[in-house]
Amino acid sequence: MKSFARLPANTALRLAATLCVTVVVSGCAPLLVGGAVLGGGLLVTDRRTTGAQLEDQNIEFKAGARVREAATLGRVNVESYNRVALITGEVPTENDKATVEAAVARVENVKAVVNELAVAANASVGTRSNDALLAGKVKASMVDSKDLQANSYKVVVSRGVVYLMGRVTEREAARGADVTRSIAGVQKVVRVFELLTESELATLGRSSAPAPIVPAR
Repeated sequence: MKSFARLPANTALRLAATLCVTVVVSGCAPLLVGGAVLGGGLLVTDRRTTGAQLEDQNIEFKAGARVREAATLGRVNVESYNRVALITGEVPTENDKATVEAAVARVENVKAVVNELAVAANASVGTRSNDALLAGKVKASMVDSKDLQANSYKVVVSRGVVYLMGRVTEREAARGADVTRSIAGVQKVVRVFELLTESELATLGRSSAPAPIVPAR
């Protein structure tokens, strides 16, 4: 899952990832995904439209099929949020990484792809179990934080790196990242958010206009 708007798609997303490494900057594009995921599903409090939620499910299903067709020897995970496809996992070679990215980018309705695949041996069962545990801890911590709407965040963990996705305000983006960093075992937090202004959030139910996707690490 990795590409970007269209410069072409691949070039654009790489540019966004390069320019937005540490800070959330308006206008940059976001993305990312991992081995353990919480927060999917058609939730009443989901800030995506119903159509976008269904498209995300279709994108994930079709991307999985495309990845299997690519027949790499790695472990690949694809998640989609508001039509942004995020890829994590491991593949043996750079060529495999590029092949997977191209396959996901061709899926209908994908507007951007972020390729976070590592060129490395597949993660061990122990590592994947730890990722699942961390994902649960992050989500639980967000639920416990009274100033956050936990269902507004999609949490993905891969090799101890936590990816946060969602349509959130700058305040929510910063707060969500702070809560996540406080959890023991988290190696790094990568924010893959679509930023909303406070007024856009207030009128979210009446607006269908897409907000800029802004990623930060």
